[in-house]
Amino acid sequence: MAIIIMGVSGSGKSTLAREISAAMGLDFLEGDAFHMPESIAKMAAGSPLTDDDRWPWLDRLGHAVNANVETHGVALATCSALKRIYRDRLRQTIAAPVNFVLLEGERDVLARRLSSRTGHYMPASLLSSQLETLELPGPDEHVLTLDAALPPAELRDDVLKWLAEC
Repeated sequence: MAIIIMGVSGSGKSTLAREISAAMGLDFLEGDAFHMPESIAKMAAGSPLTDDDRWPWLDRLGHAVNANVETHGVALATCSALKRIYRDRLRQTIAAPVNFVLLEGERDVLARRLSSRTGHYMPASLLSSQLETLELPGPDEHVLTLDAALPPAELRDDVLKWLAEC
């Protein structure tokens, strides 16, 4: 199976992935690492990515997740996966069940996190475009939605319990 921690920038995807990684003894794939340098430069300059910018990124990440599933049986990754078509693209690329965990947060909390974050290319100015782009998962998608404001250990425990029930 694949586990993808999703949400807008600043929601805590990487923090939660580290918690799950440690609990399950898995490495995780950081979705940001699969962006092309041109896309990172575009975001760093304050311009949101287009669908055309995202397709190759989603394909690279999806293939890496799939390879991890084939090698280890389970893969863990982070990815904003803001639109259903992005999640569908990942599902089509990954030849295993895909479990998404959406971290939702209040705009002011997310903005505060982004403003205090150092060493990351994503400026807080892109938060609005990400929130506007986000399509909440439908009832037919296999997604656990959690409050990003909860402590990471509590989020981890909720995810592990949900996965055990899958």
